[in-house]
Amino acid sequence: MSAFEGLGSALRSVGGSVGASVGGSAYRAARLWFRHWVCVGICLGVGLGVGLPPTAGAQAQKWPEKPVRLVVPFAPGGGTDIVARLLAQRLSEEFGQQFVVDNRAGAGGTIGAEIVARANPDGYTLAFVSSSYSANPALYKLPYDPIKGIAPIARIASGALVLTVHPSVKASNLREFLELVRAKPGALNFASTGTGGFTHLASELYRQMTKTDMQHVPYKGTGAAMGDLIGGQIQLMFAAAPAAIPQIKVGKLRALGVTTERRIGSLPEVPAIAESLPGYEAELWYAVWAPAGTPRDIVRRLNEALGRILLIPEVQERLRADGVEPAHSTPEALAALIARDVAKWIKVVKAGGIKVD
Repeated sequence: MSAFEGLGSALRSVGGSVGASVGGSAYRAARLWFRHWVCVGICLGVGLGVGLPPTAGAQAQKWPEKPVRLVVPFAPGGGTDIVARLLAQRLSEEFGQQFVVDNRAGAGGTIGAEIVARANPDGYTLAFVSSSYSANPALYKLPYDPIKGIAPIARIASGALVLTVHPSVKASNLREFLELVRAKPGALNFASTGTGGFTHLASELYRQMTKTDMQHVPYKGTGAAMGDLIGGQIQLMFAAAPAAIPQIKVGKLRALGVTTERRIGSLPEVPAIAESLPGYEAELWYAVWAPAGTPRDIVRRLNEALGRILLIPEVQERLRADGVEPAHSTPEALAALIARDVAKWIKVVKAGGIKVD
């Protein structure tokens, strides 16, 4: 029996004894008097925490008391993994506990995401995802709700894909490129890193919005696709900036536009596609989320810590070297971003009849 329960039992016992020794109105008065002291006992029990289980707030204040698992739903060495490891190191320093990266690749990132969505919402299992997370609901039958089944924490960074062409393509800007594609329907081949991947969907969004006809050639990864683009076997690709920029600078490829709403710092002379095609945007982003039901205080502490980490000059330099810009957000802003992109890519996939193998 807890101390709180013992207090209530004792008060009831005393009340019964008094009731046995007095009668009528005196007994009723005694009952009211003892009820008053039962209430006092309750207040004392709550105020002192006598015999009460620890609250979620108390648990959140102690967090983290052991290592935290940061699930990356892709193989080691990719862009998402590199950024996740950079932040895991800083989070370990921030909280005095290890944040351990756990790579769980497969099914376009859905396997790792499901692991986190189904995990205990205690703050010890987190997901580190890229913008492809918001495309998966259009491509896979998910065993979790990608919007309501998570607790968004923060967007970390954002970046662009670059519309790059082989030098043999007779177009030096977006206007000339669009004229060329319309003049030769089906003649140009565009590469992607795989059917349903982010580079494919960004290309498909452009094709749908411009009502043009280009042939999709999927590859298994960036390396193979970039190799054939440089070799001239493929004419164009919406490529991740870190892979494209080195080839652009040495003249092996030509940059025509970037997929973000505005120009990017690493290619300031290259226009945003949206400048000539209003409404076009395919933003690459990285974000952290936890299982739904994770205590709000843990979410808040993580969000604030990530905000501080993203202000560190060394961290900013590392992110920019990987072709992305620090872009910290609130949990609410991340939730809105995911919901917006999920709706966008569902429309693109449906209109393009895209199906994963």
